[in-house]
Amino acid sequence: MLRGRLGLETARIPHADRHGLLWLSRGALTVRDGTLRFERQAGPDANSSLEPGDYGIPFQSLSMILLGPGSTVSHDALRLMARHGTGLVAVGEDGVRCYTAPPLMPDTSDIARRQMRAWGDAGGSRITIARKMYALRLGEVLPHTDLNTLRGIEGARMKRTYQNLSRQYGIQWRGRRYDRANPTAADIPNQAINHASVAVTAAAVIAVTSLGAIPQLGFIHEHSGEAFALDVADLFRDTVLLPAAFKSAAEVAKNPRLDVERHTRRTTGDLMRTERVIPKMIDRIKTLFQDVTPLEVETGGGLALDATLMDGWPDGEDGEEEL
Repeated sequence: MLRGRLGLETARIPHADRHGLLWLSRGALTVRDGTLRFERQAGPDANSSLEPGDYGIPFQSLSMILLGPGSTVSHDALRLMARHGTGLVAVGEDGVRCYTAPPLMPDTSDIARRQMRAWGDAGGSRITIARKMYALRLGEVLPHTDLNTLRGIEGARMKRTYQNLSRQYGIQWRGRRYDRANPTAADIPNQAINHASVAVTAAAVIAVTSLGAIPQLGFIHEHSGEAFALDVADLFRDTVLLPAAFKSAAEVAKNPRLDVERHTRRTTGDLMRTERVIPKMIDRIKTLFQDVTPLEVETGGGLALDATLMDGWPDGEDGEEEL
């Protein structure tokens, strides 16, 4: 039964049965007669084939709407999507920026609990997930179980990757250099890598957010507030980020009138769209944790802490004291 102008009061479709992401740009996201509508007046362009018109949005069958530049959203639209668990993320062209992402609050905490379980087992599952990530990138399972050793191997291979791409695209490579205090001081290839990295990381933030994973709990990156998103972005460093960056650098070298930041973002966005990078990121996150047992939660609501999470608890304390 319809109750109120915001539509169905209680119906919610599990995210496992939804169709994923919908990209919209240059229009107004509103609610009319209990239905989410997208009104677009701009014609088709390089970033959207959508014709001008007034479209009904099947929001209950979507996990997330990615709202691009030139768009507005009404308060009723936000309330309607929040009520039915449909996330909204404000993004740049082709998803190369992620400006805001209200909590999606998926209908299951499975991924977050698996991630927490793995991350909390520093001597076991945490390094196992890190090794899986390196295996996805390097094409082989390395026998090493020390994270610094794995990082060293990856660093050596990345040097060869830089050299190979510089030869492929015909540009001079002087090594990876980046000054955070003065990023424009770097040469064009390094600037392009920086801009492509921002774009791919934004896509990873979208993927992590859509699954309800915990951005802060990284397995290779450790100190950033988006450490896990950086881990996921690195899974596509060799296949998306660096090829887009070196291609952009080569084109800027041939045409100095091109703006390196804008051109790199657009090149990266085009590649991410054609390669369906965000859906692939979501699949890889699921693959990483598929063999991890979720952290159990007691019926009464308390955490069922296991030995790996109790390590370091002072003797004589079992956590039962009142807080």
